[in-house]
Amino acid sequence: MSADSSPIDFSGLIREADLVVCGQATAEPVTLTEALMAQAAQLPPFRMMIGPVFSDTFSAACAPSVTFQSYGVIGNARRLAKAGRLDVIPSNYSAFCADFATRRHGADVVLVQLAEDGDGRLSASLSNDYVIEAARGARLVIAEINPDAPFTFGAEWPGEVPIHMRVAARRLPVELASTPPDDISKRIAAHAASLIADGSTLQFGVGRIPDAILSSLSHLRNLGVHSGLINDAVVDLIACGAVTNAEKGIDAGITVTNQVIGTQRIYRFVHENKTVAVRSTSYTHGQNVLARINRLVAINSALQVGLDGSVNSETLNGVAVGAIGGQLDFVRGANASPGGRAIIALPATASDGSSRIVAHVETVTTPRADVDAIVTEWGIAELRGCGLAERARRMIAIAAPEHRDALSARLRAR
Repeated sequence: MSADSSPIDFSGLIREADLVVCGQATAEPVTLTEALMAQAAQLPPFRMMIGPVFSDTFSAACAPSVTFQSYGVIGNARRLAKAGRLDVIPSNYSAFCADFATRRHGADVVLVQLAEDGDGRLSASLSNDYVIEAARGARLVIAEINPDAPFTFGAEWPGEVPIHMRVAARRLPVELASTPPDDISKRIAAHAASLIADGSTLQFGVGRIPDAILSSLSHLRNLGVHSGLINDAVVDLIACGAVTNAEKGIDAGITVTNQVIGTQRIYRFVHENKTVAVRSTSYTHGQNVLARINRLVAINSALQVGLDGSVNSETLNGVAVGAIGGQLDFVRGANASPGGRAIIALPATASDGSSRIVAHVETVTTPRADVDAIVTEWGIAELRGCGLAERARRMIAIAAPEHRDALSARLRAR
């Protein structure tokens, strides 16, 4: 069945109270989502499930009849959250995806971006997340066939999941370029890199600090990648010989990811590349899988870390500004991995000058019992196995100097 190149009309397709699920991040089917948002005011009220947003599709100006939900506040989803338009589901990413498989989240309409190869086979391309499971039980599945989306292995569209409508893409896939490192991220990266050895397997997220850490690892050898996402920096590490995936213990020679988030550079790299596998969340984030990987190093970020090691990656002043995401999945996976490390890396100071090392975090994303190493530009706090008093001393030592006295005073008072 060929893709229809005419503009799609959603009238009659969207019913009142429908849950509409669309591809997230760079897998957003922008031709479809832009048309849906443009027509939303003329449609019955419906719910929209989104993930990280790197397009300009969704904004506070969207029709008030649309209710937005997400598992976190990432990228341009912050615009919706700031306007009070985003209902956050506090869930680990692995559990959030699994809830579509078990129908705890029941999608009515699914919008997905797909790639098609020369033999007519379809691939979910840039993300193998919850969309396929959502589509299994949906009333209506609309696929945007994008000739510029890479065909990736591991993300092949299941033949038993019907596609009811095919629409030709009118836009290139969404891109997210890396942010150049600044002085603070370079200092953080230098400390974090000292914890990563030859033969380690890397997991990392989006942002300036993970990118800075990856760019500091070109001197290492036989690194592997098993991550929730990969980006342009991975292409550099493969090109320089740092990443070979030879010592992972599983998936030898294969870079494994759940999503591809970057620019046309990595999209061209992963296209029909059998050394890259875009696998389902149950595999990329599964504890039984992560525990089998050799020396898994999980690199994640935070908004705050408490003196006891508790990590907050979700809220500030009671407002959702982040996400649980896959942080706890990978922290626990790295702790279970032979020789693994779980690194939480963050600047010691927020943009307003306040300390991000605090006496107590307001929301616990990763509990103190799971924390391994905390890294700021001022050093590394090795917390695994430490008592609370020693943890506090080590955390204060990596806080910004101008905040250390106040934190010490809070510690003495406590």
